[in-house]
Amino acid sequence: MPPRPRRPIVLVGLMGVGKSTVGRRLASRLHLPFVDADKEIETAAGLSIAEIFARYGEQAFRDGERRVIARLIDGRPKVIATGGGAFMNDETRALILKRATAVWLDADIDVLVDRVGRRDDRPLLHDRDPREVLIELSATRNPVYALAPIHVRSEPLPHDATVDSILKALIP
Repeated sequence: MPPRPRRPIVLVGLMGVGKSTVGRRLASRLHLPFVDADKEIETAAGLSIAEIFARYGEQAFRDGERRVIARLIDGRPKVIATGGGAFMNDETRALILKRATAVWLDADIDVLVDRVGRRDDRPLLHDRDPREVLIELSATRNPVYALAPIHVRSEPLPHDATVDSILKALIP
């Protein structure tokens, strides 16, 4: 079994890259709790993310997201899956980089388009072409995600292959 991390591990990356699925499996392998920041936001708000976006707008959602992630990074080791835009917030990113281990999960656009097509609850894709949105988001977000000290590619393979890659990167 790999050594137990001393800090939270925070997964960042575009929607569809597998942060939640990979995060659950990584947490299981490390015998750590897993937390999905989006689920925590929904619980705190009593609304789905789509409802928060529709009622209050993206800025209100991002503010709630920032507060929830700050609460989750409490110094205790765990695996946290964040929403795709969380790491774009300067304050959230600074907190993650200072008090956790950030892992950027990255994938080709074709892989992401295939994966996001399996769900219809992503507000940023509402009434838009997923490929176009993902290309735009990757252009603006990937340079920021690249600030994470660990970069792992999520290939169209079983998720355990991505978990293996993360574990290799975490354990020198």
